[in-house]
Amino acid sequence: MKIKKPSQKNIGYKEIISVSLPLVMSMAATTVMEFTDRVFLANYSIDAIAASMPAGIAAFLFLAFFTGVAGYLNVFIAQYTGAGAHQRVGGCIWQGLYFSLFAWIILALISFFAKPLFILGGHSPEIQHLEIVYFKTLCLGGGISVAGAALACFYSGRGHTRPVMIISIIGMLFNIPLDYALINGLWIFPESGILGAGIATVSAWLLMLILYAALIFTRENNQYFSVFSQHGFDGELFKRLLKFGIPGSMQFCVDIFAFTFFAFMVGRIGRIELAITNIVMSINSLAFMPAMGFSIGVSTLVGQAMGRGNVADAVIAARKTLRILLIYIFLLDFVFVFTPGPLLDLFIAADKGTAQYAAMSGKGVILLRVVALYVFFDAFYMIYTGLLKGAGDTKFIMWSMGIISFVVMIFPIYIGVTYFGKGLYYSWGCATAFILSLFILSIWRYRQGKWKVMRVIEHRHAAG
Repeated sequence: MKIKKPSQKNIGYKEIISVSLPLVMSMAATTVMEFTDRVFLANYSIDAIAASMPAGIAAFLFLAFFTGVAGYLNVFIAQYTGAGAHQRVGGCIWQGLYFSLFAWIILALISFFAKPLFILGGHSPEIQHLEIVYFKTLCLGGGISVAGAALACFYSGRGHTRPVMIISIIGMLFNIPLDYALINGLWIFPESGILGAGIATVSAWLLMLILYAALIFTRENNQYFSVFSQHGFDGELFKRLLKFGIPGSMQFCVDIFAFTFFAFMVGRIGRIELAITNIVMSINSLAFMPAMGFSIGVSTLVGQAMGRGNVADAVIAARKTLRILLIYIFLLDFVFVFTPGPLLDLFIAADKGTAQYAAMSGKGVILLRVVALYVFFDAFYMIYTGLLKGAGDTKFIMWSMGIISFVVMIFPIYIGVTYFGKGLYYSWGCATAFILSLFILSIWRYRQGKWKVMRVIEHRHAAG
């Protein structure tokens, strides 16, 4: 295998697309899995769709922390690749696998606290029961997802992102029919409702993990990347992963927690409000997940640029990626603003002609137009935080995110809904203000320029 040397010239759109587009397609595959899961559950029962979003977000909150730490290996591998230290890649992968074992134990323990967690949510007993079932299923299988995130970094960190896309698509194609069959009881499968949705998701994670392992752990990869030779526990590297990975992951987790809290508070407003919020947030993933793919792509390109000591390439990568993402966002916004009906009907068509359909459709149209506004600012936030993470500027992101989420979103929604009887549109207004605040913060931190002198790898490997 010939190792391709990192480019020393300015990064162009072709390179950005070759790295980021497969990651976007990978995120799109994940989005399709989640989207179809919500569609199947929405057509199965309104209680199932109402329960799936709070439980799914709550499980994702815990999963996001562990997958975020394991996924930060992407930056380590990118910087080692930029510095030409390819033999360090195998050690990075193994530290991620050791971390995933620890994560699996913690997630399994967390699953035992499902009942008291969802009692706090204050939803109806029927919805609480479904929330508990879905949450426990995802947590018990969560370690598989964490290990898969670690192995994916072998490819994404080096900028070879096509295998990540292919494996994600295979996982999606496996998940969708299994999901439908387990929810509704087809073929040899019993009707399992929301439990079936969770089992199908975990099964797809397992298939993807097996595929990654089969591709990565080969003699050829061991020769160039030491995927077997560096299998031991490396305390120094593991500590560096935690030092940079935990703050980087906490930033994302705080974001997810804010929206988890948001979903729980909307659930206190009413059943219809909770259901339509869950539906609109599922549609919002059409913007969020591709933006996440571009953000990871930026982290990879910036990490490689920083590893070879080329800050100019990092700036160019972020700016050009942002331009590409904004084209997609503008096209999506057109749909959200002018033709929201067909998207909403994917979830609520079964209730057409009823008063419930009219209420959900009317509210959904307004909320999708709110989403059209804030995804524009979210695009800037995702790209510039991707740049900051690629350089290693994770602590500032973590602390600032924590403060803003409480001051701008969590506290105002809690006070407004609990004490002043505020409703659905007030809550979504707080969410929009939250995204706008993150946009302002990320631009400000980028322009400060402190990220330009940061590295996550050892100084002896850093170029320049």
